Amino acid sequence: MKKILLATAVVAQLTTQLFAGGDITPVEAYEQEVMAHAEESKFYLIVKALMITGDKVDHGHGTLDGDRDYGYCFDIGYRLGHGFALEYDFSYVRNTVTEDDGHTIEKATGTYYTHALDLVYTYEFTHTFGVFAKAGYEYEIEKIEDFDIDNDGTGFNFGVGAEVALNHKYKVVAEYEHATIEGPRGDSFFVGVMYNF
Repeated sequence: MKKILLATAVVAQLTTQLFAGGDITPVEAYEQEVMAHAEESKFYLIVKALMITGDKVDHGHGTLDGDRDYGYCFDIGYRLGHGFALEYDFSYVRNTVTEDDGHTIEKATGTYYTHALDLVYTYEFTHTFGVFAKAGYEYEIEKIEDFDIDNDGTGFNFGVGAEVALNHKYKVVAEYEHATIEGPRGDSFFVGVMYNF
């Protein structure tokens, strides 16, 4: 009887070690496979909705006062490594602009097309949450036809934001941006979705 109990204990111990040892390698292999698939690709696309704050600026003999309004934007990015990326951004937005020349007040529609090339640095706190800062150079076309305004301007833009990963392909992005180009457009707030190719 003692021999049977001893044999049973030895078999149980060996079985436990066998299964415990057998579980270790596949888990490590699985984790390596997950990490390999979770690596972000070099290229990404962000599609964003934007809100402009509007701004008041001196213009000719009076002032232009732009309202808050909405538009859209997309960014095409290429990751350089070590948290850095290069982005091309395009945005389109319209707003109502009020002209006050001291005698009359008139309203018109302002349209803005903006192209920018930005350097972005992202710091990832966790696998799913990161913050970023960006700076770049932009070119903007401003049209307010009722006021005979058709301007091209260049300047610098600066932005900060945060991103939350939904999985290794998609992230939700929120961003604030300020530009040095003066006009009734104002600053911008963005919310969008990033797709990693």
